Amino acid sequence: MLVLGIETSCDESAAAVVEDGRRVRSSVIFSQVPLHQPYGGVVPEIASRSHVEKIGGVIGEAMREAFASGAGGGPVLPEWWRQIDAVAVTYGPGLASSLIVGLSAAKGLALRLGKPLVGINHIEAHLHSVFLAPSAPEPLETGPLLGLVVSGGHTCWIDSDRPGRYRIIGQTLDDAAGEAFDKAAKLLGLGYPGGPAIDRVARQAARRDAVAFPKGSPRPGNPALGDMRAELCVSFSGLKTALMYRLREHPPRDEAEVAEIAAAYQEAIVEALAERCARALRGSRYRALAVGGGVSLNRRLRERLHEVTADAGVTLLMAEPRFCGDNAAMIAGLAGMGVGVTGEEAMRLDVAPALEAGE
Repeated sequence: MLVLGIETSCDESAAAVVEDGRRVRSSVIFSQVPLHQPYGGVVPEIASRSHVEKIGGVIGEAMREAFASGAGGGPVLPEWWRQIDAVAVTYGPGLASSLIVGLSAAKGLALRLGKPLVGINHIEAHLHSVFLAPSAPEPLETGPLLGLVVSGGHTCWIDSDRPGRYRIIGQTLDDAAGEAFDKAAKLLGLGYPGGPAIDRVARQAARRDAVAFPKGSPRPGNPALGDMRAELCVSFSGLKTALMYRLREHPPRDEAEVAEIAAAYQEAIVEALAERCARALRGSRYRALAVGGGVSLNRRLRERLHEVTADAGVTLLMAEPRFCGDNAAMIAGLAGMGVGVTGEEAMRLDVAPALEAGE
């Protein structure tokens, strides 16, 4: 089964062709980072305009990469389109003005080609990204697993028995981890995107405990928790405020001190994530921890999660670096596993900016 996937939930225009949910035949991503760098974050209007300009070319390149024997160039041949079995697309969560570009393109393609449309939840697709590596185990044989999706827009822990069955058991009550990194990098003058910048600078620090930053533990009884356990939720807004006051009261004197502050701030985020993974895995039925999202590229987080899963005696599944950020291969892959909104309901879909895993 060949699925063409389209992803435009935030600031990446992406398309991919995936076979049988696992084998990635092509994956093309146009990154908008240079467009948003002057603003220190994603500007929705700029993002949506760029998607409109680029998505057609990105889809064409993904088709050429999947089917052409040579490299690039030339028109997309009609017989290539006929080999596609379905068109999958992210319909949420994300920026509404970005999502609508991809969803509209996918609906138009599905109608023109006479192929089924599959609506995919972006968060759930991040969990499937760990299975795109050839060496990864079979998704249907891996559960039950604990999922951690950690990115610029999402930080949540997910219980999953199998593909298509997801339940959020913990999440951030405010800022996502990636957003917390971006805000810190802006305060420290390290540029955008913040996660890679802080990761790079923190590795130069002589110590990680130069500053005691809070780890953001919500109190039981907080109405924002709903039916989630407080010990599996986080709050990063106070961490950002603590950094702001630290810099205001004790401005760093040199690059070495900036590195130590960055390392301590990173450690607070990493430990908050690692501790909650450890709590969720302790005495549980989980056989694996699956981690997806752009923040999973952070080297310190990877180190700690290896330690956490080793202590718990479970398998750590992490996506290949090229599939950690937003990409269309995970969208097409999850659709190829039989997950997603299909049939007439898919053609009636509207964008769902606040969609959660399991909805």
